[in-house]
Amino acid sequence: MVILSLIMFPFDPEALAGRVVELESWRRQLDQRTLVRSWEGRLRRDLEASAVAGSTGLEGVPVTADEVRRILAGDRPATVSTGNADLVRGYRDAMTFVLHRADDPAFQWSRELIVGLQHRILAGKYELGAGRLRQGQVDIVNSGTGARVFVPAPPARVAALVDRALEEVATVDWHPAVKAGWIHVALAAIHPFRDGNGRTARVAASLAMFRGGFRRPEFCSLEEWWGTHPADYYSAFNCLGAEFDEGADVTEFLSAHVAAQVSQVQALDREEQIGRILWIALENLCVDVRLPSRLANALYDAFHEREVTAPYYRELADVSAATATSDLQAALAAELLAPVGERRWRKYRVGPRLYERVRDVLGLSVSPPEPATRFSIINDIARGLRATQGITVGATLRIAEASPSTRVVAWAPPTEIVSVTQGIATPSRSRTH
Repeated sequence: MVILSLIMFPFDPEALAGRVVELESWRRQLDQRTLVRSWEGRLRRDLEASAVAGSTGLEGVPVTADEVRRILAGDRPATVSTGNADLVRGYRDAMTFVLHRADDPAFQWSRELIVGLQHRILAGKYELGAGRLRQGQVDIVNSGTGARVFVPAPPARVAALVDRALEEVATVDWHPAVKAGWIHVALAAIHPFRDGNGRTARVAASLAMFRGGFRRPEFCSLEEWWGTHPADYYSAFNCLGAEFDEGADVTEFLSAHVAAQVSQVQALDREEQIGRILWIALENLCVDVRLPSRLANALYDAFHEREVTAPYYRELADVSAATATSDLQAALAAELLAPVGERRWRKYRVGPRLYERVRDVLGLSVSPPEPATRFSIINDIARGLRATQGITVGATLRIAEASPSTRVVAWAPPTEIVSVTQGIATPSRSRTH
């Protein structure tokens, strides 16, 4: 076993090698995939909403992905407080910031960068300690039992430890997934702030992936995965022990982190293929009933039994208030949407003919005949993908002449592991145990 001799938080790179190679194989496959332009924009919005909801949820901010979608579109639901909506927007702003900074030739890992991320994540809330390293000792407790589970670094050491960790991550030549996991666990152990530590560590991990050349959101943000697997997330930190120790072996956490990235990209790949087929079907349906293809935005949400409001749709489709109202009324007339409530409080849900029309566009036959449902359509799409190993044929993905940006590329999941040219460790900095 080879343990890297680091200034802090050593690990065994050999334990990570297999998963890193698998992740790199997925990266090569997905980088070759061409997405429908309109679908790619929608996919990014949905993944962003799921990531923000997952990460803020881990820190006790009670928002769903559907609520996040509306908040980020400027349509805060009444069920979400103004303060929580601020934290949602702050987290999105931090993620946008790291994406913009990632390919800057003058980029540097620095303490001020991390402090700036935390300030954005907490929406600048001074009372929460936004933009300042903590001055007092804090304990990590189990929210269910109140028991202390970890004692982070003493406040007098925080600034120097953050500087050392960032110096390390700036100079090592590890695979980006390993670097992401390492900066994640290092910042979590140091716990440099009064609040926002977990979110800051997760955003910094995404930044490490962006810096390493990963651009697809499936790879770069683990928030959604950790948000749906919180027990796995918290147990991965057990390797840190009961109190701060910079010599703690973090192989367990890095193994969990890289494995989660592989699992997430596999899960999101399946969801993306199904969602892409559905999206194109909805655009084709709009053409068939002489509606603008931009209404696919509202129909996609309604298909998934989410509420749509006029302000939300207006932002998604980038149209005026009058155009948004006209579009939604046309969808009502076609019975693809159904109204709930009156006037300014009106919302739109799935209409009586939406599922039936989608099934017809997809060319799905049912014998004996039965009502089309969201689950039956998704299951039929998934079965088709399994049967053709990712290759879609016939009416499933016909290209609408009115949507010149629509392109369909057949793709199958990777069947073999390829080699990785970038090492996950620097041999000259290792020792054998």
